[in-house]
Amino acid sequence: MAKTGTTSQGLQGLREAIERSGYYPALVAEAVEAAIGQETVVSYLVHQETTIDGSEVRRHASVLVLTGTRLIVSHTDEQAADGSSPVPYATTTTESVKLARISSVMLSRVVADPQTYEPGTLPREVVLTVGWGAVNRIDIEPLSCGDPNCEADHGYTGSTTADDLSLRISEAGDLPETVRQALAFAQALSEATTAVSGL
Repeated sequence: MAKTGTTSQGLQGLREAIERSGYYPALVAEAVEAAIGQETVVSYLVHQETTIDGSEVRRHASVLVLTGTRLIVSHTDEQAADGSSPVPYATTTTESVKLARISSVMLSRVVADPQTYEPGTLPREVVLTVGWGAVNRIDIEPLSCGDPNCEADHGYTGSTTADDLSLRISEAGDLPETVRQALAFAQALSEATTAVSGL
């Protein structure tokens, strides 16, 4: 489930959202607050995802924080006991990205029954993808000339996509309010990156 907020709620609202998520709140909050430092929280989104890996249930938490100058991204994963640890453990990673480095904010919306869509209708799900150049995905496939009998080597074609962060939030899995909150955060982030670039 995701939680979001705006400047009026600031750091206190972020703390409460992390606490409500129930996912190692002391660990997550400490890591996120250390990354924020003295900056003001403009907007935030807390998203928890549960996955099933064989017989194990694992949780993953993502916290996105927008300040006046940066996007802070925090991921926390839990791991079962293994050869490196006799007890379960969690790993928390934070990344701080200057708003000027963000090259793309993409929001995909999935709507049901599009022929009857009315403006303002909540999408069934959204996927927020943010790129800043740290991770690029390359998709390559062979070129062909269209002749089914041709055996010539026509080389390859491909595309590269900035894919540093991607969050999928659905009405069914995360509730309608969560989708609404993700839309609000995406808008705030998009507006902030536009303001920084001077466009």
